[in-house]
Amino acid sequence: MEKKKSVPWFLWPFKLIWDLLAFILNVTGRIVGAVLGLVLLIVGLLLTILIFAAPIGIPLMVFGFMLMIRSLF
Repeated sequence: MEKKKSVPWFLWPFKLIWDLLAFILNVTGRIVGAVLGLVLLIVGLLLTILIFAAPIGIPLMVFGFMLMIRSLF
């Protein structure tokens, strides 16, 4: 079982600022991951259209799709 640490009352403003910054960085990281996944998916699709580059494009599409799914959930 995880024990929750209590924060002294005079440190609450600093804890709130720290939690807000952590939340912003978490959301930003997820957005960057989703956008990067979408870009890799599109590049993989474009490479797959070229018949000779399909062995590179298909795994790139799969990796982009998996990165997008990981960013969403």
